[in-house]
This record gives sequence, C-alpha cells and structure tokens, in this order.
Amino acid sequence: MSDPRTPAHEAGDRRPGADAGAPRLGFRTGDIVVVTGAGSGIGAATAAAAAAQGLVVSAWDLDAAALTAVSAAVRAAGGVVDPHVVDVADASAVRAALAGTRSAYGPVRHLVNNAGPSSATELDFDHAVRLCVGSVRSVTQVWLEQAPPGATLVNTASVAGTVVGTASDWYSAAKAAIVGYTRHLAAHRADAVRANAVAPGMVDTPRLQGFAGSPAGQSVLARVPSHRMATPDEIAWPILFLLSPLASYVNGALLVVDGGWTITQ
Repeated sequence: MSDPRTPAHEAGDRRPGADAGAPRLGFRTGDIVVVTGAGSGIGAATAAAAAAQGLVVSAWDLDAAALTAVSAAVRAAGGVVDPHVVDVADASAVRAALAGTRSAYGPVRHLVNNAGPSSATELDFDHAVRLCVGSVRSVTQVWLEQAPPGATLVNTASVAGTVVGTASDWYSAAKAAIVGYTRHLAAHRADAVRANAVAPGMVDTPRLQGFAGSPAGQSVLARVPSHRMATPDEIAWPILFLLSPLASYVNGALLVVDGGWTITQ
C-alpha cells in the first residue's frame, strides 16, 4: 500500500475510475468514502469527484431514483459506486449500509456528512435540529466504531451557520451546531478522526433552481463579489481536499466557499 502522503501522480496512478484530467489529491488506492445526500447537488458532485480520484464511493440518499442516476453516471465514467437508500436519521439503516459496504469493499476510511433537508422546508424547530444535527452525530459515531487509522471526515455546514441568517430559524441553528460538533471532534477525537467542515454560500443545485433569476436572487448576487452562484463541483473539490492527505494538518477548520459573499455583509 502506498504512503497516503504521496500524491498519486508521483506514485503512478492506475486506479479504476481515476480521471487523468482531475488533480491528484493523494488518496490511497481502493479506499472507501461514504457520501450522504449523494443523489443530487453537492453530494452528487462529491460522489463523482471522489470516484474520479479512484475512491470507492458508498453513495447514500433517500431518493432511490436519483441515487440510481448518480450511480449510473459514476459507473459510466469508470468509477466504483456502492449505492444505498438510507435515511440518515435511522440508526439501524445507517448500521446496515455501513455493514454492507464494509462487507463488500472493506473498512470505510472517509465520511462526508452532506445529507439534510432544504432550508425552504417547513419544520418544527426542535424536530429539525434533532434531525439535522442528530443524524450527523449518529452517522459519525456509528462510522467511528470501525473506522480505520487515518480516518477523515467533512461535514457540510453553510454560511447560514456563520453570519447569514435564514428565514428558517432551524436551518441557521442546525448549521451552526454542525460547525460546533465538527470542532468537538477535532479537539476531542483527534485520535480517531481528522474532522473539518465546509460552509457553502449559494450553490446552483435543484434546491435553488430559478433563484438566480428572481428579484431576491439578483439582489443577493449583486452583493457577491463573484456575481454568480457556485457550481456543485466548486464545493465538491474543497470537500475532497479536506478529506485528502494533502490536508493532513488541517483539523477543526471551517472552510467558507461562498465567492466572497460573507466578507461583504
């Protein structure tokens, strides 16, 4: 097995699914990443980019049809994907999916906690916070029970958990709590995992379809120095960097990926 700190292009990359045009981030051949919420948006882009690195992608989502489409795209590109229809709030389903992936491919070294409801969803505050933060903690705890040495994790937070307040009170609160949980892991579970988070701004995903052209969207984008929304790929690659051996001394960080939006507020 190659040294995880050695970039794959130096070691000679011959991994199935590895995209010769993608930057090499030094992931080890055959390592496995779980990506929750992989059926669309940031999760789908992360699954595709991870497969392009030669990682085995255990793709989780509640939407079976979306998961099937993402899995087909990954396989068509030569990647390896292990899809599971999973409700991340269901601990038994989480255990079953992890067990299935381990049985088929081996230990799961990397985790991307990306699943969560849209901020536009009307949810009871207490229920929503338990759902969003509790599921991230539950998935992480179950995964860490059998995570191998060198395990890494990235949680998807949001600028709504840093400086931007959303109309949904639960969304801002939950995303801020996910950042706090990430810092807890970095400070107190560094023996088991290197944990970081990303805080996307506005991303051009199905959840924000049509927003950029709306009056509210135009108003917000006028204050973003980049004057556009991010593509899902532009969030996926920072996630993969934080997971990778190239970020081996990055622990407990929150990487804001918002085109400069929050520095102008």
